[in-house]
Amino acid sequence: MENNRSYTKYVLMLGVMSALGAVSTDMYLPNLPDVASDLGTTETMAVLTMTFMMLGGAVGQLICGPLSDRFGRRGPALIGTALHVVTAVGCAFAPAIVPLIGLRFAMGIFNASAGVTSMAVIRDRFVGATAAGLMSRLMLIIGVAPLFAPTIGTYIGDWVGWRGVFVALALYGVVLFVVILLKLPETLPPERRVMHNPLRGFADLARDRYFLGLAVIPACISVALMSYVSGSPFVLQEGYELSGSFYALIFAINGLGLVAGAQLNAALVKHFTSAQILSRTLPISACLALWLAFVGWSGTGGLHLLWGSLFALIFTLNMNSPNAAALALARHGEKAGTASAFLGFVQGVAPAAIAPLVTVLGGDARAMTSLMACALLVGLGVLAVVTPIYRRGGADELDHAGLEERETI
Repeated sequence: MENNRSYTKYVLMLGVMSALGAVSTDMYLPNLPDVASDLGTTETMAVLTMTFMMLGGAVGQLICGPLSDRFGRRGPALIGTALHVVTAVGCAFAPAIVPLIGLRFAMGIFNASAGVTSMAVIRDRFVGATAAGLMSRLMLIIGVAPLFAPTIGTYIGDWVGWRGVFVALALYGVVLFVVILLKLPETLPPERRVMHNPLRGFADLARDRYFLGLAVIPACISVALMSYVSGSPFVLQEGYELSGSFYALIFAINGLGLVAGAQLNAALVKHFTSAQILSRTLPISACLALWLAFVGWSGTGGLHLLWGSLFALIFTLNMNSPNAAALALARHGEKAGTASAFLGFVQGVAPAAIAPLVTVLGGDARAMTSLMACALLVGLGVLAVVTPIYRRGGADELDHAGLEERETI
């Protein structure tokens, strides 16, 4: 019973750390139209405040990952979280859109410390099905952000304006700092710390074809998800003339689908390997994305069918990313921080570069659903061509990498 209680607390703590970036995005999301109006700028410029935060997160991953391999997990997490608080306060007082974009970029860099550290901590202690299951449990915590953060952000925005959202994010950072300081154990002892050239470490990872392919798949999932996240305020609030509160409700219900899919995956990894699950769920996601694109282009069924199709697709997304990430990290446990950073970098850069195309291409349902479908078709193609998962014995080859488990909780 005590072990179960400790495990739950451990998952909750890592989930709160991993959710920092999601909360910083989703709480702010419903206020994008207000930001554009208040600062006298365009919708595209307002979306860039999200784009540059994702780019900052990608850069931050590259910085924090190797540092955590060299100095341990706690120090980088504490420093990054403290600087998140500073930049959140700066955003609250940003006088124009360009300073706000710059501060959001910096916030992304500092937020990355919590995310990359939590992933590295998992790899320090687990691999294989156990790691995939734990990552799926983390998705339950991370999934709370889409459920509640937009609603909270809407109420804060209605009450004190969009600047108040950043005050709330600063308070979140203060609480997280205290949690890390008091509760996060150091999972990388001094004898296991490595001082290596980060560029050489990343180059080694890039030469591992299977790792690279598995890293691209969560990035494709992130592109699809962020195309929805960045496009949905304009598609639903402007295209379908929904109120901010109704939009937040739809966003929350779709977030519930993310959570449910992650928990189904956590149950499945007890009976099937990560490779077996991924080989089946990603084709399902790609097919659902094609259907969603058809609905978006044809307008068939109106809002109700679009919403239902979105929910069905989003439900499957978190059944792909945890398994691909667990398979990738299992191959490089000796430099888990660097490998986690590589994963995070690819997951950050891809959506940051592509998701803004939703507004550039018109900000309507056609643009949003087309990008989501293209991203998932690319992910499926990478899985089939780059990895051996569909070849005879290929799934076993992926599943047996790094088979030794470090269950030390």
